[in-house]
Amino acid sequence: MTAPEDLSSWRQQERSRLLALRMAVASERRHRWNDAITQHLCNGFPMLGQMVIGFYWPFKGEFDPRFAIRHWREAGARVALPVVIEKNAPLVYREWWPGVATEPGVLNLPVPQGTEILVPDAVLIPPVGFDEGGYRLGYGGGYFDRTLAAMHPQPKKIAVAFEMSRISTIRPQPHDIGMDFVVTELGVYQVMPHGLVPAGNGALA
Repeated sequence: MTAPEDLSSWRQQERSRLLALRMAVASERRHRWNDAITQHLCNGFPMLGQMVIGFYWPFKGEFDPRFAIRHWREAGARVALPVVIEKNAPLVYREWWPGVATEPGVLNLPVPQGTEILVPDAVLIPPVGFDEGGYRLGYGGGYFDRTLAAMHPQPKKIAVAFEMSRISTIRPQPHDIGMDFVVTELGVYQVMPHGLVPAGNGALA
């Protein structure tokens, strides 16, 4: 059994390695991958246009979800950004729309001001890394795991990442919450008991 300190050290090394890889991607390639993931999301998850979607503001070379969010908003979706209320506590999601008043929050990311707190039906999550079992390696704060653990019923959990962020395993622990889908520039994968399986279009239809 891996000791907790060994696991923490290993995850930190993987996190640093994967972040460096992602940050080094040339802008032209990143744009191509972003466009491909956006298309896979819009084609694969049409029902999100009728849902409340939790999303994120891109950071450190993450996939930019805002074009997919615009597509779903035009279809009728409501969308919300995560807000850190306190350390080691679940996030809440405040409704966002273009032009809404925001202020810089944790990591200088925009936080909607005075808008309604929403409970997402689906959540887009940007892992630093993801594995063959559908588990994600995050930034180490545990916010998404705590947030998902507190949500009942569970939302559709959709990780969005570049294929370069795939690893064989994150060495999942009992507190790690697996995704339902992983979307990369190569397509949509559904998380099944035996691992990631190409889902094709209409994954939520």
